[in-house]
Order: sequence, then C-alpha cells, then structure tokens
Amino acid sequence: MIELPGLDDPDRIKNLLGKTANLTFRFVSSEESDFGSEILSFEDGNGQLEVNKRVIISGDNLVNARPSFNNQNNETVVSFSLDRVGSKKFGRATSKNVGRKLAIILDNKIISAPEIREPILGGNGQISGNFTLQTATDLALLLRSGALPAPLNIVEERTVGPDLGEDSIKAGAISLMIGFFMVIAYMLFKYKFLGVIANTSLIVNLILLVGILTILEATLTLPGIAGIILTVGMAVDANVLIFERIKEEMKTEKSNIHAFDIGYKRAQTAVLDANITTLISAIILFFLGSGPVKGFAVTLGIGILTTLFTAYFFARHLSSFYVMKNKDKEIKI
Repeated sequence: MIELPGLDDPDRIKNLLGKTANLTFRFVSSEESDFGSEILSFEDGNGQLEVNKRVIISGDNLVNARPSFNNQNNETVVSFSLDRVGSKKFGRATSKNVGRKLAIILDNKIISAPEIREPILGGNGQISGNFTLQTATDLALLLRSGALPAPLNIVEERTVGPDLGEDSIKAGAISLMIGFFMVIAYMLFKYKFLGVIANTSLIVNLILLVGILTILEATLTLPGIAGIILTVGMAVDANVLIFERIKEEMKTEKSNIHAFDIGYKRAQTAVLDANITTLISAIILFFLGSGPVKGFAVTLGIGILTTLFTAYFFARHLSSFYVMKNKDKEIKI
C-alpha cells in the first residue's frame, strides 16, 4: 500500500514505480562482433539504432546521479559518477573508441547516443536526451535508488480530496463562534459592566493569538481550532477568578479601590497556578507529540501567554479606570 499526500500527478508516480531503471552503456554497432547486436528504439520514438550487445558498464557501477544544466548547449542533463571499477572500464572503452557513438540505454530504450570526442577517464559523465527538469530529476532518482524489482500491478487506486478536512475545520470554526458568543452573553449577564471589560479583554486576546499565529505562518487545523476554543475558556476563567475574589474583598473593605487592588493580587496565585500547569502540559505535548498534537500544543501555549497578558495588563487597566471613576459609588458585581 502506497499513500502519497498532496499528490497532483498520480500517473507520473505510477510511471516511476513501473520502471526497473536498468541502465547500460553500449556501443553503436559499426561491424559484426562476437557478442552480436540488436536493434533498439529511441525513448522518444524518433528512430532506431543497431546496438552491440556487449555491456561496457551498467547501473551497478553508478555511484550517484543528479539533474544539472549544461551551459554549453543550454540543455538539462543528468550528471553521473561511477565507482572505481566502472571508471576503469569506462576509461579503457572510451580511450580505444574515440569517434564512435556510445548508446545510453534505459530499460531497452535508447535515451541518447553521443559521440565519444575524447577519453572519459575521471569516472564522471552526463546523459543528455531532450530532458526537462522534471524528467531529468525522475531519471536521476531512478538511477540512484532503482524502482520496484517486480512489475507494478495496480489492484486499487483511490484519491481522497480535502473536503473532509474542510468540513471538520468549518464545524470547528462554527463551534468556536457559538462558544464565543455564549461566553460573552454569560459574562454580560453575570458581571454587568465588568463583563463588558472581560469580553473586551477576550476579543483582544483572540486578536493577539491570531496575530501571533499569522506571524508564525501557522496553518489553521482542527486541533488548532480546539486550542483556540480552550483559550477562550481559560481567558474567561481568569477573569471569573479575579472578579469573584474582588466580590469577596468588597464584603469586608469599604474602599472600592482597595478591594479591587487586593482582589487582583490575591487571585493572582490561583490564576498563575492554573495557567502555568497548563503551559507545562502544552510544552510536553509539543516535544513528545507529532503532527496535529504539536499544532494543538502551539496554539494552547500561545493562548496561555496572551491570556495572562490581557487579564493582568489590559483588563486590569480598564477595571482600574472604571473603579477610579466610581470610587465613591456602590459597584455591583
């Protein structure tokens, strides 16, 4: 079973897997030899040549192959290098046969048949044959690693589109919006004007979170949306802890300013403990998890940091402004 995510051209992969990458170098026959000869066609179908059956070197002697560009004739070629044994054989054969054509044959098809202009003694050469960059890359890949040693018989071929993933992401985004508006409604009902401050803090929190994820060029996935939803809950949880603590302090303190100040300070320990322990879990998930788990951990970790910032910087300053303006009035929480 072969699974290839993100594949745009299945036929190209089937073509690659169906080849055996049997590479040989043989001379074009000019006269009868002891090994005999055979007629082979060019890979592009343009013509035939009578080729000697004697193999000078084969793909077994190949060390490396890579696509490259020949600046002399502005064409894409496949550069190759041979091992020590192949270099000696190739050097001897090209030294004795300067002026003859050497056929480069892949899977019984002639790729090219260049003329030997000088001895090739270094063990390095080039295969030319009207390649594009893609076909040269494919050939180099086949020569380096070979292909399946057996014929390719396709039993079943299935293409799965991204619709399922898109549906899941849409469902996650809808759940995020529903949860977001329900939280806003509850905070307004429960804490009145302080609920407005909490909701404004929540909106700023989400803007910061999305902004940081955009800077990191993160891709929105279903686990990432789950992390954002969890961030919404934790951001409100921090404000709830603070407001409830302030409510307790206002029962004993006569000064609204003092009650708010003490409430923020005494709620700080609980808020920090809850967020830091969750942040530690997110760090562990990031280093030990993989794929979607890492995406969830990144979103959650960033959300915790933005939550602490908005709760103890943005929301606190808005609350302080509200309390200072109503320091002599009764504030209901």
